[in-house]
Amino acid sequence: MGTNIALRIDHNLAYVTLDRPDKHNGLTVEMLSGLITSAKIVARRGDVRAVILSGNGPSFSSGLDIAAATSNPIAIIRNFAPRPWRGTNAFQEACWAWRRLPVPVIAAVHGRCYGGGLQLALAADFRFATPDAEFSVMEAAHGLIPDMTGAASLSRLVGMDRALLLTMTADTVNAAYAAKIGLVTELTEDPVAEAEKLADRLATRSPHAVAAAKRLFEKSWQASPRRTFAVERATQLPLILRRALRQRTLQ
Repeated sequence: MGTNIALRIDHNLAYVTLDRPDKHNGLTVEMLSGLITSAKIVARRGDVRAVILSGNGPSFSSGLDIAAATSNPIAIIRNFAPRPWRGTNAFQEACWAWRRLPVPVIAAVHGRCYGGGLQLALAADFRFATPDAEFSVMEAAHGLIPDMTGAASLSRLVGMDRALLLTMTADTVNAAYAAKIGLVTELTEDPVAEAEKLADRLATRSPHAVAAAKRLFEKSWQASPRRTFAVERATQLPLILRRALRQRTLQ
C-alpha cells in the first residue's frame, strides 16, 4: 500500500502485515494511515471471514517510532485531533478500527511487541505469540502514557492493578508471563499458522453469529447485568428471526 503496510486477501482471509523490518516495524504516522485504510478495505469486503495481523522481520512492532513521528509536529497535531463521528483520532483509530470490524481479528506476535505495537495487538480479538516474544507498555519510559486505545483494552484483559503496574513501570515481560496474566491468548512456535487454523475453524460457523458474538461482548463488557441482558436480547433477536426465516424457506 506504499505505507509499510501490506494487505493481502487470500480467499476469505485477510493478511495485514507491518512491513518495516529494518526498524522492527516501528510505527510511523503513514503506517497508522495504512492500518486505517486496510481496515476500511476489509470492512467493505463481504467475503472476508477473519483477519491476521502480523509483522515482517524480527518483530511484530517496537511501537511508535517517536523520532520519525516528532520530525513532523504538524502531522502529529493534525492526526491527534479526534474525528467527531468516530470519537477516535488517527492514532486510536489505527487500533480500534480492528475492534470495530464484524469479523475476528487475530494478532500473530513474535519478537518485540512494545508500546503502540502492543496496543495494536490488544485491539485484536485473539493474540498468538511465540515463546520468546517480549511485551512492554513502553510509553512511560518516554514520559508518556498509552494513548492508542490501550487503556480501554489493557485493563479488560489483565485487570486495573496489573494494567497500572505495566503502564507505570514500562517493564518488559516475557511471553510466559504475558500469557499467565492474560495479555496473550496462546503461546505457539508458529503464530501465523495457529491463527490460520483458528480462522479456518471460525469460518465454519455462521458469520452472522460470529459477528453478533463480537458485538455482544464489546457492548456488554463491564456493563451492568441489566444493560448486558438488553444487549443480549437486541443481539439475539435478529439471529433467531434469520434462522426461523431460513427454516421456513427450506420447508
